[in-house]
Amino acid sequence: MRLVQHRFINNATWLCYGGLVVTTEFQRARSADAKQQREQAILDAATALGSRSGIRSVTLTDIAAEVGMHKSALLRYFETREQIFLKLTAAGWRDWGGELVPALRGLADASPAAIARVIADSLVARPMFCDLLAQAPLNLERNVSLESVREFKLVTLDEVDAIGAELTRLLRLGEQQRVDVIATATSLAGALWQMATPGPEIEALYRSDPGLGHAIVEVGPRLTRVLTTLLEGMAG
Repeated sequence: MRLVQHRFINNATWLCYGGLVVTTEFQRARSADAKQQREQAILDAATALGSRSGIRSVTLTDIAAEVGMHKSALLRYFETREQIFLKLTAAGWRDWGGELVPALRGLADASPAAIARVIADSLVARPMFCDLLAQAPLNLERNVSLESVREFKLVTLDEVDAIGAELTRLLRLGEQQRVDVIATATSLAGALWQMATPGPEIEALYRSDPGLGHAIVEVGPRLTRVLTTLLEGMAG
């Protein structure tokens, strides 16, 4: 018989061979490779849920159900939901820095406006990362071990150094200036993303009332304007 479906549901593995469905008991990952694969499955599930409904609404139970395991089994791999999303935030920093550094390096126009636009566009292209940036200092760093926070901060510092080096090369910014630019970009991207995604009912209210038009936020243009002003002041 040919295997056509393989899925974890409620601590059991469901196998579908043609029209016959059988189950086997969920097995805890024994090898290092199996553990890593299970952890990645959990991170992928959290990513899918966070992308669909926002980080704040996703619970540990939701993630466990998405993977197809019981919550108690999931806790063998991650200590809290916050640790899961903090790991995703670290991965987001690596992904962002990995794209932004070459983009800055390849700029033909090194004006503050051009640099600001590249930074803003790279953040707007990552809506879940923007959501994570807002959540990290609010709660993701507050319900995890100190070692988890340390690992996260080391990742962010590496990316800040790499991005900052390009800003120094392009505009001759000092160390504190380049840190300020990156901190402004990431913190503002997180805040603006929250403002730009108030929920369908509230957004409809904003659009229906001309007096509330200022509440409709376009992240990219506003972030670009702020960063351009900041960079112009520093470069001048």
